[in-house]
Amino acid sequence: MRTEIDGHAVFYGTGSGRPAADAEPIVFVHGAGFDHSVWVMPARYFARHGFQVVAPDLPAHGRSAGPPLTSIPAMADWIASLIDTVCDRPAVVIGHSMGSLVTLALAHAHRERVARIVLLGTSLPMPVGPPLLKAAGDNHHAAIEMANTWSHSARGALGSAQNPGLSNLVSGERWLERMADGVYHADLAACNAYVDQTVVDDVEALVIAGAADRMTPLRAGQAVAKLLSRSTTVVLEDCGHSMLSERPNEVLDALASFVMSGSGE
Repeated sequence: MRTEIDGHAVFYGTGSGRPAADAEPIVFVHGAGFDHSVWVMPARYFARHGFQVVAPDLPAHGRSAGPPLTSIPAMADWIASLIDTVCDRPAVVIGHSMGSLVTLALAHAHRERVARIVLLGTSLPMPVGPPLLKAAGDNHHAAIEMANTWSHSARGALGSAQNPGLSNLVSGERWLERMADGVYHADLAACNAYVDQTVVDDVEALVIAGAADRMTPLRAGQAVAKLLSRSTTVVLEDCGHSMLSERPNEVLDALASFVMSGSGE
């Protein structure tokens, strides 16, 4: 689907669903350098269970136009505008990595637009190492290689995948290679600069963490969960940061259990 925000075209996936007018909205926020397509499996699942799925490409990502947003609060404001544009009620907001920071910032600055939140592969703050930032700033392929390698567990790096015929490591690299110059650096710099640890304490939350995550370690996700008094934590054993590809079935199980428990289904 397409809409427009601030004069720029916006694309968002719907999971190929046909939601009822009063369907509960679910907004998926992708991580640095990625786009809506990382959410294909959960998007289709929830669309087929009657939810209004909104999985946008952030500006300059995927099929969305405009310059990349340079701060987490700016991304949160953009998601708020998207919710105002395409949703008729507060949304369940689900974010991975950079998207988890956007989700937290959204819940803080636009609480009335958020029903519940899910944070996958999260950390607060979310520092990015100088070598990775520099390589991304130079638009060097080394940035993709470093991030992609660090994002996988030992098993995932060997190519193990739950989805038949796929290599997690190769898929992750190809995803990131689709970015335009400057986009990855803008995303990583935004993550690195976001140090505001203000957290909305009255929101129901689910934190999904990988036990073998080297980008946002398990202890970091658990620390975020402790800041949220109404949170539940699911730990994925032997799973790295790229949990949507390494453990898609377990991630979907956790999302379904959390979302369905409050949807009235």
